[in-house]
Parts: sequence; C-alpha cells; structure tokens
Amino acid sequence: MSNGWVLPDEVLRDAPAYTPRPGELADLELLLTGAYAPLTGFMTRADLVSAQRRGRLTDGTPWPVPVTLQVPATLAAGLDPTDPGRRTLVLTDGEGAPVAALEVVDVWTAREGVAGVGGPVRRLGDGGHGPFQRLRRTPEEVRALLPPGRVLGVIADRPLHRPQLAQIAHAARTLGAHLLVMIPVAEDGQGGLPSEALVRAVFAARDRMPPATLVAVPMPRRRDEISDALLRARISAAYGVTHLLSTGEMLSGAGLRVLVPRELAYDNRDGQWRWREDIPPRNRRLALSQEEIEDLLDRGFPLPEWHTPPAVAKELSRARPPRRHRGLVVFLTGLSGSGKSTIARGLADLLREQGDRTVTLLDGDVVRRELSAGLGFSKADRDANVRRIGWVAAEIARHRGVGICCPIAPYAQARQAAREMALAAGAGFVLVHVATPLEVCEQRDRKGLYARARAGLLTGMTGIDDPYEEPTDADLVIDTTGLDVEEAVQSVMHLLTETGWVEPRLQST
Repeated sequence: MSNGWVLPDEVLRDAPAYTPRPGELADLELLLTGAYAPLTGFMTRADLVSAQRRGRLTDGTPWPVPVTLQVPATLAAGLDPTDPGRRTLVLTDGEGAPVAALEVVDVWTAREGVAGVGGPVRRLGDGGHGPFQRLRRTPEEVRALLPPGRVLGVIADRPLHRPQLAQIAHAARTLGAHLLVMIPVAEDGQGGLPSEALVRAVFAARDRMPPATLVAVPMPRRRDEISDALLRARISAAYGVTHLLSTGEMLSGAGLRVLVPRELAYDNRDGQWRWREDIPPRNRRLALSQEEIEDLLDRGFPLPEWHTPPAVAKELSRARPPRRHRGLVVFLTGLSGSGKSTIARGLADLLREQGDRTVTLLDGDVVRRELSAGLGFSKADRDANVRRIGWVAAEIARHRGVGICCPIAPYAQARQAAREMALAAGAGFVLVHVATPLEVCEQRDRKGLYARARAGLLTGMTGIDDPYEEPTDADLVIDTTGLDVEEAVQSVMHLLTETGWVEPRLQST
C-alpha cells in the first residue's frame, strides 16, 4: 500500500532520478515529515542567501541553517523550472527506490560541475524501509503521544551510561517534565555505532529512565557545531520539546530552554552518582571518557557495572566486539613492483593458517580482471577501481572477515574513501605504505611496465608520468629494498598483534 503521492505515469517515466547524499536524504525525510516546518522543500538560492546573511527566509521567517540539495551540473542542465514536463526530479534512496518528487523552481551553479536545485518536495511510495521504522514517527504523531505540560528532550547520540541517566533523572524530576528521547539515526551511524546498534543500546537503558517516549529521528550533522546545535534545537521543538538537556556544546534556539547539567561523579561510599564537588576526592570516581570505553571494548574487557548498566554493556559488546573478533581491512599501497602484492599474499597465507577469520585477498590485477573490467587508467577510472575494492573489502569486514587489498591506489582521496567505508561498516582499517623507492621498483620491473613507459610506449604510469601521492596517515611504512618476504610479512603481523587485531601466537618451528 502506498501512502505517498503518486505521479502520473508519463511524468514518473520521463523524469530524471537522483540519489542524494546521506545528509541530504536525512534532510529530505525531515522535510517530508514536517520536522523542518515551515520549510516544504529544499531552499531556493534566494532563501539560501537570506538564511546565511540574516538567519531568516526571504519572507522573514526565522530559519537557522541552509537546507539545500546539490546535483551534478549535467543533471541540472536537463531541468527547466518553466517547463512542466522538465521540472520534476525524482529523489531515490541508496537502493534506487523513489522516495520523493522535487518540483524544481530554481537552479543555480554552486561550484564547478555542481548545481543547486530548490523547490517543494512530495513523498512517493510507502515511506521508506529499514530497521526500526516503527520508531520513525512524524512530529505530529509524537506530539499527540505527549502528555500536557513540560517536555524534556534528550538527544541520545551516544549510549546512555549511569552518569547520563542520573543527569536525565535529576532534570526530569526538577522540571516535573515528561521525557522525550530522540535517537539520531543516519546511514553512517553515530559515535562509531551503526544506527540500529545505538537504538538497541538506548532501549537497553529504558528501565532506568523516568517515564519516557522514545523516537528515532534522522538528524543530519552539519560541518560546524553552532549550525548543528541550532538545527537540533529546531527539530526538537518540532517534536514538542520545551526544555532540552545539553549533551555537549549545545546552544539555545527555536524558543527552547537548554539545560546544561553539572558534572557528576561516582561516590564509592554508597554507590551513588552526585555532583562532583559534593564528593570528597578520595571517594570520587570520574565517569569514563569515550576513549576509555572504546579501549575496554576493543580489548574485550567488560565495562564496569558502577559506570554502565549490564544491559547496555551487553549491547555495546555485541555491536563493538574485541578487535581480534572484528572485521578488518588491511590496505597496502605503493608503486608497481614495490612488493605489496607479495606481502599481501604472505599475510593472507599466515592469517589463513591461524584460522580465526575468513580471509579474502583483493589483488590489484585480479580485481582489474574480475571487478573492474572496462576501466582504464585515467584518474577517474583509478579512483573508481579503488572505491570498488574498498567497498568489497568493507562488506567482507562488515561480516567480520579480513579483506586484504593491494592496489597501487596513488591518490589520497580514494584511499580515504576506502578507509571511511571500512569504518562505516564497523570494521578496522590498517593502511600499509610499501615505500620501496622508484629506482628499486624499476630494477625489478617484473611486468616490463617501467621499460615500456620510459620508451614512450605506455602513458599514465604511476611514478613516471602520473603522480603517486605518498600517504601521510599510514599505520606502517615498509621499504622492501633490504627485506625478504618473511621479514616484511612479520612486520605487518607485528603491527596487527600489537594493536589487538590479531591474537598473539607462539611461532611454530
């Protein structure tokens, strides 16, 4: 059954389609649900300029931050706001399913190759898919569930441990307010957790909260904290919040009162959380930092019960198992002939011998033949090749295997994209720069590529007439000039063992 607007078949058939970026898709859902009221669509250029300069739309309505959609200029060239047959743009989700139709009323150049498009949006189809859809209620639905009076809003963008739960209980009790917990959900997750894991972790703490309503909200993050805070306050007000409990550098906005809680500490005299200043230093234990929590989880140690409710700790240990049990991408980069493929094969053999995880080797030449056939060696094609390798490796690691990649990957931006895909999958990412000098690689030249490039028979050869951007963020740098294969492989294994990704083993003789 469809609850959305159904376009005429001829319009839906002929209208171009575009998949917005994850943040724009979150903006789209908030527009469709009314959380961005009075906005009914993506801003036009005039509204954008007005919001940036005055914090108001062109009609004078206060609005804190831009809400815009950018598309490739080639796509925008086919849109015409004055032509009813060419002003509809179908917006799809990541799987290509139609989500909404944008009636384009303005098109402008945002930057080279990119255009901004603005206009009202209307929902298509049944409203979306994905985990916990039942929690993604509209602001109107949520406001109907809330009791009259004050509503304390909490944006739970991190799991709730005992200090946060104590702050929430104190604020709700002081205000006499009903609690509304808004859980940000987005494709890239929050705080290193997938969205569904964050929802489960927050629900695990529900029996330790005062009476509460919980809702999942697609809250996109902005680049700066001020815009982020202003937009979150605006969304919270749309859901009926009257008072907002700060969970960080939160600013007031949208007519809300923002409460900044005092720092709590654990009192070991009676096991209670109190204001830090009220506890003698010898009896005071400060809350664990996010880094300390992640370190305990990465090493497989239990989170202490004085700090984290057992049900929450259980969910976090499921979502973030110890490194030795988690998926991993090992990404080796270097010039042709540097030895990266040889090291990768040796590393894959050693990990398979241990048998702790499934191991997949994504060798550059094999990938070119099986996954990236048809791609050339232009910068765009090389980036596409590395992105394909990164995506496959991330999916392998998502299911707790090890993906070992060894493309040349000469460009930093493509390597960073591969890293981001792995981290978004909840996996680890280890970058190994095989930094064997060019002259050594040329001497080896097993495939004869350097000789052909020097003779002018081959163009686009990395290191000869195409640049190699040396990594500045490598976890390990290896020069194989004076190393044999076993030494090079053991240097990678030593790093993986020292950082907890591989269980230490006694070497058999």
